[in-house]
Amino acid sequence: MRPRSVPITSAATARSYVRSVVEEHRRVPSGPAGERAVMDLLLVVSEAVTNAIRHGGGLAGFEVALLPEGVRLSVHDYSDAVPSAAYGPGTLPHSHEGSGYGWPLIIRLSREIHIERRRAGGKTVTVLVPLT
Repeated sequence: MRPRSVPITSAATARSYVRSVVEEHRRVPSGPAGERAVMDLLLVVSEAVTNAIRHGGGLAGFEVALLPEGVRLSVHDYSDAVPSAAYGPGTLPHSHEGSGYGWPLIIRLSREIHIERRRAGGKTVTVLVPLT
């Protein structure tokens, strides 16, 4: 499936859209394992979009593509700053000080994480979330 770019204004609208794409194409096995994979995917969607809004100067774009190995998400924002420990092990912080769980969760639940600077400024974070 070719990536689809849609107007997304919040994590909730992004989750709803991604769930509808996955359900429309029914590439997720049914049962608890399939639902767990969808929940992991929706968690990554929430965290990536929220990070763009809270830390990236706003959401500049959102794309989703279904692939045989999972779902590829691309989240565009307006900040050139790359997340600290961008490709680290996904270790969760020992204490919570208002933020810090989102990026490690994205790392733990995703594969093929790429961060690219955009010509117009900002960056694109692209991840592949497996559905198996």
